Amino acid sequence: MEEFFGIYGGLIVFLHIISAVIWVGGMIAIRFAVHYSVAKIDEPAIKLARVLDLLKRFFNLVIPAIIILLVTAVLMSLGFGFKGTPLAPIVHIKEAIWSVMSVIFILIYLKRNKAQKLFLSGDLKGAKDTLAPLSIWMIPLNIMLGVIAIYLGVTLRGL
Repeated sequence: MEEFFGIYGGLIVFLHIISAVIWVGGMIAIRFAVHYSVAKIDEPAIKLARVLDLLKRFFNLVIPAIIILLVTAVLMSLGFGFKGTPLAPIVHIKEAIWSVMSVIFILIYLKRNKAQKLFLSGDLKGAKDTLAPLSIWMIPLNIMLGVIAIYLGVTLRGL
């Protein structure tokens, strides 16, 4: 495995970093730029339609990034040989953070799909209420966790 990593290590690290940037950076852009822009739309049906479409497009971008992030994390963990070293706890903390983020992402995904069904059935209030936790705590929590995981990754690479 170390030989494989020796050949493809640069590509693996790059794919890992770009995947984290897509996921965490995308959430930052949605929460702190797009969210406030969409909030200015006065018509509730149009606003909800835009949010649902935005989230669907975001998921199409971020789901492959999450899968790549997971695969490259495993490859890097094996390739860098962290097992049994003083750095292993940092690796485990990162694994836990990305796992929690993935669970939250799945919840976001499910809530978006539920909101889509409510929207299509004409229940705008139900759709809006279903989406509310996304911007209030789910996406902000994932942003915070993602920034911590990125920081830990930089720490691992810098040691």
